[in-house]
Amino acid sequence: MQEHWVKFWDDLGKRGDAPALVFDGGHVLSYADLDRMAERLRQQIDPAWRLVAVEMAHSAHAVAALIACLRARVPAILLPADTDGELRAIRQRFRPDAVFRRTGERWRFREERERSHLTVHPDLALVLVTSGSTGEGKAVRISRAALGANAGQIAAGLKLDAGDRALLTLPLHYAYGLSVLTSHLLVGASVYLPGRAILEEGFAEAVALAGPTNLPGVPFTFELYERIGLMAHPPQGLRFATVAGGRMDPQGIAAWSRAMAGRNGRFYVMYGASEATARMSLLDATHNPGCETTIGLPVEGGRFEIVDETGAPVPDGTEGEICYCGPNIMMGYAATRKDLCDGPQLHRLMTGDIGLRRPDGLYQITGRKSRFSKIAGIRIGHDALEAAMESCRLPCAVTGDDKALTAYHEQGNSEAYLHALADFTRLGRTRLRVCRVERLPRLPNGKIDYRRLREVSAPVNQRADIETLFADCFFPHRVRPADSFASLAGDSLKHVELSLGLEKCLKHIPPGWETMTVERLSRLAAGPVAGRPVLGAELVIRALAIVMVVVQHATLWPVPGGAAAMTLLLGYAMARFQLPALAGGDYRTFFRPLVRILVPYYLILAGHAVWWGEIPWASVFLVGNAGLADPVRHTMLPYLYWFVEAFVQLLLLVAGLFAIPSIRRLGASDPFRLGIWFLLAAIALRFLSPLIWDIGNRKLFTLPWILPLAAFGWCAAHAASSAARRALLLLLALAAMPVFALQGGNWTGSWVKYGFQLGVIALLLHMPLVPVFAWLKRPVLIVAHASFHIYLVHRFVPEILMLPFEKQLPEPVFVLLAVSGGVALGIATSRLQSGLVSLARRSKMPWRALRERPAGLLPALEAGGPR
Repeated sequence: MQEHWVKFWDDLGKRGDAPALVFDGGHVLSYADLDRMAERLRQQIDPAWRLVAVEMAHSAHAVAALIACLRARVPAILLPADTDGELRAIRQRFRPDAVFRRTGERWRFREERERSHLTVHPDLALVLVTSGSTGEGKAVRISRAALGANAGQIAAGLKLDAGDRALLTLPLHYAYGLSVLTSHLLVGASVYLPGRAILEEGFAEAVALAGPTNLPGVPFTFELYERIGLMAHPPQGLRFATVAGGRMDPQGIAAWSRAMAGRNGRFYVMYGASEATARMSLLDATHNPGCETTIGLPVEGGRFEIVDETGAPVPDGTEGEICYCGPNIMMGYAATRKDLCDGPQLHRLMTGDIGLRRPDGLYQITGRKSRFSKIAGIRIGHDALEAAMESCRLPCAVTGDDKALTAYHEQGNSEAYLHALADFTRLGRTRLRVCRVERLPRLPNGKIDYRRLREVSAPVNQRADIETLFADCFFPHRVRPADSFASLAGDSLKHVELSLGLEKCLKHIPPGWETMTVERLSRLAAGPVAGRPVLGAELVIRALAIVMVVVQHATLWPVPGGAAAMTLLLGYAMARFQLPALAGGDYRTFFRPLVRILVPYYLILAGHAVWWGEIPWASVFLVGNAGLADPVRHTMLPYLYWFVEAFVQLLLLVAGLFAIPSIRRLGASDPFRLGIWFLLAAIALRFLSPLIWDIGNRKLFTLPWILPLAAFGWCAAHAASSAARRALLLLLALAAMPVFALQGGNWTGSWVKYGFQLGVIALLLHMPLVPVFAWLKRPVLIVAHASFHIYLVHRFVPEILMLPFEKQLPEPVFVLLAVSGGVALGIATSRLQSGLVSLARRSKMPWRALRERPAGLLPALEAGGPR
């Protein structure tokens, strides 16, 4: 291995402003930023520390802390995110000198009270704890040389360069996830950390805008990717995908290989283990059709040997144990702090897998020397699990595959066995089965006959109702109707299990289900029938609202309410997506959506300024809706663009309120209660504002006039989990909307406008998922996604492009073309802007604001428009 592979963590700052870590919402951390953050943390490391535990969340702080430890030559033991139980076990076994983890919203080093006097070996870089079968996984000692070497091996095998970007959903404490990070940092590439679950609403759209060039994952990850459409519609610029962490079925490998070949990409199958830092071999499945059952060839600098029971090599085509040699082999295992003092103990790694070398030179696994399952990347030894159960006086025989484990027993209560299995394996009951048999079959030598055991009896069927699903997944913890995935502190594995179960039970994955209570999810069980596609209510509302805006402007029919619905969705999206940033005082994230919003707005403003020969200053400062200017005098843009001004003013108002500590605390602890106070104050302001500043009918465009609708949206986002809250909010809407209609002029359009908002609120509260026809789903999504651009440009069609033909076309034809053309122009503009953003990213222009899609409020604004 080349020397720079070993020390790549020291050279990050040389990459300058190139993106290193990319997060959802458009936040990009450059190499220079990451270098400075790591250096600040390195200076906080006490020279007396010999071992630091680092919580490896998908956070810039965690990555920077890891780099800081590497630079300070202080070994880091990697912990999963938000897992107190793992930390307790690590403290007991390895006595770290300090722990770097998140406490509330802050990341910090905390020195341990009870420190060990034992030092560690100077070559040691990392301690990776594998998931063992008895709850105390083996700890793998990784040297600095092995860490750098394997990063280089992977980068060379995949031909990574600085233009690459990985979509990383894998845990960073997991060897595979860590290797994705290190191999990309080595070559100056970037890693996209989406910060949301794969099945969460908006994931595919966010990925498309983030522009990853490669998709790493375990086999089940690719099942989820296929489910959300990434196989059929991969991100633009995707050039390869990699699967590891367990055996993927050959049909799945072939399907993904074909999909990648269709776009001149590649699908790689990788074989590895924590004991080899990460990867040992690689197969380019796309260019090797028919070889899906193999593991390919060793990575650069590594080699395989097939050996017999004595360790002697066997001829090609003969089965034996697969042995690996290479610079990325671990130093050895560790059970306690004392073991960390030892130097390298291995020169070759016995994998425990049985395989052979084929005539074509590729290696193939044919079995396992010792019985174990690898479930979602977690390796569980059957023999060790049986021994652990025996120690609890629960004798049984364990079998299993890479999907589930089954324990067979002759006596006792099956629930007791399930309880113990869950404790030892840390798996939910959806992955565990227990079967009581009359007698365990045995071989003549008295050992269990596992082949016959599977024929004795089938395990009990698992129930599929929502309550049982949660109870099984979180077993042995008690689950109550008011609990949710979030309140139970579910981890990534449980998220996948519950997502599968919810899809089976509900035939869909409800948006935001992670925060829904078990009781509410159970009520959703009678929802759409199997096979009928559904969309989130907010998407349907957004698409319908922008069409209403375009139709009203083209016809002057009394169908107002589109912009009012978008205002309501502004508050809904702010409460749903932006509350963490507000509560944490992260105003940079909170205001980031303005970049994408204001760039096209100011381009349109510049066009008007050139056309008029005057600068509309009121619109420049986003106060044209306040009655200070007039478009006739060219001191502001046409009234059409009031919505952008009101939106910016809304953001400034909410940010100012959350600058008050008491409001920030209330927003974090009880956002619904804050929303009700917000709503009452907004209603009062709506009635008082004309008395303070009477600007006539132009008050319809002002912030005080629309503020109650945004407040209703905020409340709706936090009322869904409680029947009492839903009822209260609906009663308030029933009382307020008629009053607003009377105040708005008491004419037909006013009643239609506010009556429509009642339906919007009811839909958000009681029908978050809307069944749609299959042929309608994609058009609705396209219109909803492009709604902001449709709002900006739809009037260009009748007022500019079609103006010469206005007198020649029949009115119905002109109206039809104006509506359809306005929508089409908006969709085309949206795609053009997305293409320009992607082009800017690939050309590495320093336009950070255009690099990523802003999250949170943008989806709601995109369907905004005039009343």
